[in-house]
Order: sequence, then structure tokens, then C-alpha cells
Amino acid sequence: MENPSPSSSGLVYTTLNEIDQIHIDTRKAFQSGRTKNVAYRKHQLLQLAYLVKDNAKRFEEALMQDLGKPPLETYFCEAGGSIAEVHYCYKRVGKWMRPEKPAGFSMNWTPMRPVMYKEPRGVVLIISPFNYPLFLTVCPLAGAIAAGNAVVIKPSELAPATSALLTELIPKYLDGEMVKVVNGGILESAKLLDLPWDHIMYTGGGRVGKIVAAAAAKHLTPVILELGGKSPVIVDPNCDLQLTAKRILWGKVSNAGQTCIAPDYILVPRSFQDTLIDALKTAYTQFYPENLQPSTPGVYGRMITPQAFNRVKKLLDDTDGEVVLGGETDETTKYIAPTVVKNVKGTDSLMSEEIFGPVLPIVPVEDLDEAIAFVNARDHPLALYVFTNSAEVKKKVFGSTTSGGVVANEVMIHPAAEGLPFGGVGPSGYGQYTGKFGFDTFTHMRASLDPPGWVDRLLGFRYPPYTEQGLKATFKFWPSLPARPKGPPPSLGSSSGNGSG
Repeated sequence: MENPSPSSSGLVYTTLNEIDQIHIDTRKAFQSGRTKNVAYRKHQLLQLAYLVKDNAKRFEEALMQDLGKPPLETYFCEAGGSIAEVHYCYKRVGKWMRPEKPAGFSMNWTPMRPVMYKEPRGVVLIISPFNYPLFLTVCPLAGAIAAGNAVVIKPSELAPATSALLTELIPKYLDGEMVKVVNGGILESAKLLDLPWDHIMYTGGGRVGKIVAAAAAKHLTPVILELGGKSPVIVDPNCDLQLTAKRILWGKVSNAGQTCIAPDYILVPRSFQDTLIDALKTAYTQFYPENLQPSTPGVYGRMITPQAFNRVKKLLDDTDGEVVLGGETDETTKYIAPTVVKNVKGTDSLMSEEIFGPVLPIVPVEDLDEAIAFVNARDHPLALYVFTNSAEVKKKVFGSTTSGGVVANEVMIHPAAEGLPFGGVGPSGYGQYTGKFGFDTFTHMRASLDPPGWVDRLLGFRYPPYTEQGLKATFKFWPSLPARPKGPPPSLGSSSGNGSG
């Protein structure tokens, strides 16, 4: 067997031989059938919640080490969100597991006792990212456990302190045969993707997402991809200006902008651009009354790696826009100050890719129509934000665009909203999770019928020899359609398009 290789950070990587054995052992554990029991699932979920709660201070220290993440961000965005998600699943998993009958009554099929059984998919691979290494591991893990799966977790090697802590704690709190951790980099990830899984969930960038999807396709493995992209903010002059500036800036400075649903850029009427910038400057002063310094820890995050720092710095160095706030950088500490850039064009370096850092470009437009056209000319974003007091503006933005999520007068918090799905569309990903949607993602809906013998009085015509009488009976089995519509189809705009028209 190969010797375990530590990364430069000291995180011990799993050997390739160990990965093979983990795959075998986890499959064997799942086949024991013990995850079918609701009491088992609830126990594991509660243990997962306590894993986070009992060790919150240690996660705070690990996340500070990995990302320079301030404690409040750890408790609000990582630990608190994780516990809330697990608790939500814990309270409802018993109900979610129950077999379901199809909605409505069918004269043809109800006598056959149709039912859908909720079965786990099997052994699930979860590949989690560096930017929220606790929340974006625990959240999908909760859904997978609630659905009764065995799980192999591949945490990010770029957040080694958090990954090492998860590796230590998971076998102490959870069923170590059913939930396992694999650590490593590109080589280990490639080995994992070469193996057959019953479901894969990947959170990260689009480039690697394509690799994951291609690898999964070789085994016909279903995949959920949570990617990202450039999430726009449309600002209407008819908004609560101070609240708008405060919420947008918070979304950009949290985790030093390293959030897949962070506000990536602002679209605002040209005549309102400077007014918004003044409000952003005011919000910055409120956030950081003592100017940020590269050497100040625990107040503001840092870029995850020197490579990430250099990438964002180059985007900023190459911009043709005007820096009106921030702009300071420090390579030694991977510090990039919260930065606002005005008069950015669609062809600018800052618009060439997802920024994934604390730089906020402002793209001036003439009006709302131009803003919507700008959004629609680009990849569907993971999130779209609009700040306005106008119900008409909200309706127009919501109805004229496509995105994973769409939020009015707020940013970033919608993945934590109970009962809502989180997921992308198009290049920002596919599939949904959190809460019941996570349970459903990791569940196989197994269709079943159990018809009594007397049903053949209705369906006896299906047997050979085929007769004219049987053919007539077949036609009677078809549903009765409403009258054929007359005239031209309804014009666009005659309905709201959301099922209420």
C-alpha cells in the first residue's frame, strides 16, 4: 500500500488503495440495510447537529486559519446554518420517508393501489468546496443521511484545517462505516470519479463541474452540480438606498467575496450611479469605522490561496473602470480590500469571469430594459438580485429573466430559508437541495402497483387474441379531452405565466 502523502499544509491525503477499500466498505455497509430505519436516520442527524454544536469553537479556529473568516461569519453562515439545516431534516424525516399515493383519484388506476416508495439511492459521493467548507459539507450530508444513503465525503484540500477537523470528528459522531472521508487533491479526486457511485454532488466551479459530469456519465451516475457564475444586482432608483447599499456591500465583503451567490456586479441607471456609490461608501464606513489593514485578523476574510489572490488582483489591475472605493492589496497576507469600481463596460476584465473576490463593478445602463437585456445576454446566474420599492419592477425582473434563485431587496440568505430549494440553472448548475429538496435529490422514488385479480374485468381486453371488441375497449380506456380550442392561441401577456392566469 502507498504511504499516505501529506499536503504542504499537513493534511494527510488518503491513498489510492485506501480509496478503493473505502468504496468497497461503504457499499457493504449500505447493503446491511440499517439506514432504512427512521430511528437510525434521526439518530445520525442529531449526532451531525451535535458534531457542529459541540465543536463550534474548533470550527471557528479552523475557518480563521483557512480563510481568515471572522467568528461572526463562522457562527452565522457556517455553524448556525449547518445546525438549522440538520435540525430541519431531523424534525421532518419521518414524514418524508412515508410512502405516497399519487395525487387525485383515477378511475383506471386507483383500484391498482398505486404508491411511491422512498428508497435511498445507495452510496453517495459529496465533493465540497473550500469557501464554506463546513456548511456546504454538512448541508448536503444532512439530505443524504435523511434519505438513508451511505456517504463518502471529499472535502476541499484548499481548506486543510477544516477538512482535517471534519476527518477527525465524523467517525466520532457518526456511523463510521456509513459515512467516510477521503482527503486529497487532483489525483485523489480523479480516483474517486473513476469509481461508480449511486449519486454525486459537486459544489465548485464550472470547469471542474464539466469534468465531474463527464466522469459520472461513464457510469450513468446522476449528478447535482452547484456551480456559480456572475450573479447580478439590478438597482432601481426607487429603492431604500441606505438599506440597499448596506445589504449589497455585506454580500460582497462576507468571506472576502468568495461566495457563489455573492453580488458579482451592479446594473444601475447611469444617472443614479454616483448616488449609489456615495451610499456604498457610507455603508463601508459603518462596517469598518477603523480602516481595514492587511494585518488586522478576525474582522475581514482573506483570499484562500496566493493563486486566488493573484487572479482577482489581475482582474482589478486590468480594469478600464474607475476605482472609487478600496483597491488596496497585500500579497503577503492575501488581502484585497473591499473595492468598488464605477463605469465598467460589459467587455471589461471584471466582466470576463466570476470575480469570486471582494471587488464590485458597477455597470451603468440607461434603464431597466437595458439591465434586463444585459443579464439575458449572458449565462443564467445562480442568483439574481433586484433592489426596488416598485412591485412592477420586481414583477418585470422576475418574469423577464432566468436564474437559479431570484431575490428582491436582499442578498445571499435565500439558501438558508426553510422550505425553499437551492440550485442553479444552465451554466450555474443543475439539481436542487436543502431541506425536503435535498431529501428528494438523494431519494429514489420507486413506483409500485399491486392490482387485485378482479382488475382483469377492466383490462382483460389487453390479452391476445386481439379482437375488434378489444380495440373498442382500448379506446374507452383513453381519457376524455376537453373541447378542441378554437381561434388563435392566447397572446403573450394574457396570463401571468405562473399558473395563476
